[in-house]
Amino acid sequence: MDIPTPRYRCPLARLQPEPMDVEAVKRQGWREQRLLVVGLDDERLHWTERELIRRIGERLYGPRDGAREARHG
Repeated sequence: MDIPTPRYRCPLARLQPEPMDVEAVKRQGWREQRLLVVGLDDERLHWTERELIRRIGERLYGPRDGAREARHG
Protein backbone atom coordinates (compact mmCIF):
# COMPACT_ATOMS: atom_id res chain seq x y z
CA MET A 1 0.00 0.00 0.00
CA ASP A 2 1.40 3.39 -1.02
CA ILE A 3 1.03 6.01 1.66
CA PRO A 4 1.88 9.52 0.49
CA THR A 5 4.62 11.19 2.45
CA PRO A 6 3.23 14.19 4.30
CA ARG A 7 4.82 17.46 3.26
CA TYR A 8 6.67 19.26 5.99
CA ARG A 9 5.31 22.75 6.49
CA CYS A 10 8.00 25.11 7.67
CA PRO A 11 6.89 27.29 10.61
CA LEU A 12 8.76 30.23 9.07
CA ALA A 13 6.41 30.29 6.08
CA ARG A 14 3.90 32.38 8.01
CA LEU A 15 6.55 35.09 8.42
CA GLN A 16 6.85 35.62 4.67
CA PRO A 17 5.61 39.12 3.74
CA GLU A 18 2.53 39.48 1.61
CA PRO A 19 3.12 40.95 -1.86
CA MET A 20 2.48 44.70 -1.92
CA ASP A 21 0.45 46.53 -4.55
CA VAL A 22 2.92 49.34 -5.25
CA GLU A 23 0.49 51.38 -7.34
CA ALA A 24 -2.07 51.29 -4.51
CA VAL A 25 0.56 52.58 -2.06
CA LYS A 26 1.46 55.41 -4.45
CA ARG A 27 -2.22 56.27 -4.90
CA GLN A 28 -2.81 56.28 -1.14
CA GLY A 29 0.26 58.47 -0.57
CA TRP A 30 -1.02 61.01 -3.08
CA ARG A 31 -4.56 61.09 -1.75
CA GLU A 32 -3.67 61.22 1.94
CA GLN A 33 -0.37 63.14 2.07
CA ARG A 34 -0.02 64.73 -1.37
CA LEU A 35 3.19 62.77 -2.01
CA LEU A 36 3.91 62.03 -5.66
CA VAL A 37 6.04 59.02 -6.56
CA VAL A 38 6.68 58.68 -10.27
CA GLY A 39 9.40 57.15 -12.38
CA LEU A 40 10.81 58.99 -15.37
CA ASP A 41 10.28 55.86 -17.45
CA ASP A 42 6.53 55.73 -16.70
CA GLU A 43 4.89 55.30 -20.11
CA ARG A 44 1.66 56.91 -18.91
CA LEU A 45 3.42 60.28 -19.00
CA HIS A 46 4.05 62.39 -22.09
CA TRP A 47 7.63 63.36 -22.86
CA THR A 48 7.08 66.94 -21.70
CA GLU A 49 5.68 65.71 -18.36
CA ARG A 50 8.69 63.46 -17.81
CA GLU A 51 11.04 66.33 -18.65
CA LEU A 52 9.27 68.63 -16.18
CA ILE A 53 9.53 66.01 -13.44
CA ARG A 54 13.23 65.46 -14.22
CA ARG A 55 13.95 69.17 -13.98
CA ILE A 56 12.07 69.51 -10.69
CA GLY A 57 13.98 66.54 -9.27
CA GLU A 58 17.32 67.97 -10.34
CA ARG A 59 16.43 71.38 -8.93
CA LEU A 60 15.44 69.97 -5.55
CA TYR A 61 17.99 67.18 -5.19
CA GLY A 62 20.72 67.84 -7.77
CA PRO A 63 21.66 65.76 -10.80
CA ARG A 64 21.95 61.99 -10.56
CA ASP A 65 25.35 60.68 -9.52
CA GLY A 66 27.34 59.75 -12.60
CA ALA A 67 24.66 61.06 -14.96
CA ARG A 68 25.83 63.14 -17.85
CA GLU A 69 23.81 66.06 -19.01
CA ALA A 70 22.18 65.16 -22.29
CA ARG A 71 21.24 68.22 -24.29
CA HIS A 72 19.24 68.01 -27.48
CA GLY A 73 19.73 70.39 -30.33
